Amino acid sequence: MDKELLDYTTEKVDVLLGAPSSSKTTLAACQAWKDAIAAGADADEATTKLLDALDEHHTTIDEVIVFARGAAKQMLGEDVAADMEAHALKRKEAGAKYCDCLACLTAQELLAKHGRPVL
Repeated sequence: MDKELLDYTTEKVDVLLGAPSSSKTTLAACQAWKDAIAAGADADEATTKLLDALDEHHTTIDEVIVFARGAAKQMLGEDVAADMEAHALKRKEAGAKYCDCLACLTAQELLAKHGRPVL
């Protein structure tokens, strides 16, 4: 992997590690990638594992709506959940298929940069 792509991947992994919306699975995959790179592991192999983990779960817009109508109310409060639902419904109406939170957008950007665009 060339230095530019490695630097890009490092930047996006750091964003994912700091994103409040990153799942435990995403956080674990990102930390494993960082640990592998720091230990001198093959960057291509480590990145393939990271991308495989990110590629296995994409939060759909329908999943966001279900979350906003349910668990988000207890986790984030009624007002935040209502705003989240309204935002997701508006995006769904416009044709969006996936979540646009920081973690999801960053994962999608990282996948696309490595030739695995989310369709």
